[in-house]
Amino acid sequence: MSLLPQILTLLAFSHIVIILSNAETTSDYSTFIFKNCTTNTFTDSTKFHSETLSTFFEELVSKSSQEKFYKTTTGDDNNGISGFFQCRGDLNNNDCYKCITSLPEMLNTLCNKAVSARIQLHGCNVHYEADEFIEERSKFELLHKVCEEKKAVVVEFEEVRDAAFAGVESGVIDGDGYCKENYGLMQVIAQCEGDLGPCDCGECVTAALQIAEEECGTSLSGQVYLDSCFISYGYYPDGIPDKFNHERKGGNNSNGKLVAIVLGGAAALFIGYILFLSLKNLGKKEDGMYNL
Repeated sequence: MSLLPQILTLLAFSHIVIILSNAETTSDYSTFIFKNCTTNTFTDSTKFHSETLSTFFEELVSKSSQEKFYKTTTGDDNNGISGFFQCRGDLNNNDCYKCITSLPEMLNTLCNKAVSARIQLHGCNVHYEADEFIEERSKFELLHKVCEEKKAVVVEFEEVRDAAFAGVESGVIDGDGYCKENYGLMQVIAQCEGDLGPCDCGECVTAALQIAEEECGTSLSGQVYLDSCFISYGYYPDGIPDKFNHERKGGNNSNGKLVAIVLGGAAALFIGYILFLSLKNLGKKEDGMYNL
């Protein structure tokens, strides 16, 4: 009996195990949410602005592996560009860096040469504006809102929602501007701009929650982005998924390690089984030769 099919099976299985063991858990932090681009653009005569903007992004990217919020001004008094980046509070440094790294090219594509622009991804955002075009804005200005079309049918939904909203409203102040609150079958996330004080942060989140309550009503999920904060909520009738409860901190991925351990153990058992069959078949062949 030929051992070739068993050997090929072993090699194929081992290859799959190696791929899966080294694969990182796919994150949704790079999911596009919205963009705000002004109609005013840099002209060809303002080449210096393009160079300043490039320097600005280089500085942001370099800081994103160390900080979750960074604000800076690049250039001189005549051609300055100010702005910041911020990553979601539960992203680790590596994911924050990956998220921010994707933004410069995205901004160049979606907001080409705009003198002021903002792009929001699920896990991070960046905002910049040329100093001569800076405009005063309300911290509570509504930038983006999404309410899921599907509505809750359970009677206790509003009670659960209101309790979760109240929890995150106080938690965001105690949590230095970031809070993830689970209440029953609902999860709410709130985050304020990194340099917003506790009182302003609380007021901003309260305003966002009020919009969600009034305009999303009984929608199973919703997102509200104001100029200086955002809230996101989801109601899960079958229970909050584990991936939404896993706080990823530091540079380690415990889920990835667990998968690698399980797959490694399965691979070891499979390899042992194949070797056992191979030795058994080899023994049968030898017995057959001796019996001739």
